[in-house]
Amino acid sequence: MNEWERLRHAMRATERPDAVLDLATVMREGRRLRTRRRVAGAGAATLAAGIAAVVVLVAVDASGSGGTAPTERPPPVAVAPPSVGVSPTSPEPTPPPTVARDVPPPKALGQVIDSGVRYGTDQRVYYLVRVSVPGAPKVTVGLAAGRRSPNGYLTTDLLVNDVEGADRSAGFHQIGYDERSSTTPVPTFGYFVGPAQRIIGTVDGQQVDARLARWSFDKNVVIFWFDPAELAPGKRLDGIIARDASGRRL
Repeated sequence: MNEWERLRHAMRATERPDAVLDLATVMREGRRLRTRRRVAGAGAATLAAGIAAVVVLVAVDASGSGGTAPTERPPPVAVAPPSVGVSPTSPEPTPPPTVARDVPPPKALGQVIDSGVRYGTDQRVYYLVRVSVPGAPKVTVGLAAGRRSPNGYLTTDLLVNDVEGADRSAGFHQIGYDERSSTTPVPTFGYFVGPAQRIIGTVDGQQVDARLARWSFDKNVVIFWFDPAELAPGKRLDGIIARDASGRRL
């Protein structure tokens, strides 16, 4: 007989006419029953707490990976772009423009003539170079006005040559005029084929003597130029003549 049955038996004893109520037994059994209920209630609360704890643990495990506690995610890794710097969907990169290289000056034929004119440390010089003119097989040289740096490098500023006939025919050939505005203006120049000892230019009624030098390859070719202090570069001559050693006009 359990506690609850013993309590009911004690209380039912009062239903018989000849029975005497045992109050001590009823009170004792009632206290024992209440005590067990309190213990059972505490156990149920403990079990509920345990279930809740299990649920919490399961929830924590579910938030991790592989049943282990979650760890801090690593920072994102920076990926270097392709070496060409173009995404796969971008069009082909445009190649950089070709940089024009300095064209080397034509090689001087014979001696380079120093005019005596200076542009800082550069010398104004004249020299003949080889040329080729379609339809003019007898034109093989041209006269260049250039600058020579202290290390000997030549820069050609202006080149003149015949376009027909023969470059060694007697008389005057093409005359070079500097028609550009430049910090290194080219004095008027040209060449004459023949025994000239003096070349005279006329401008605005005034006569101006040119300076002369002979080509080292052919002494019959006389190179001339005018001093820029006496004839401004680019100014056109009204006339020009050549005279031999006796003063005879050629």
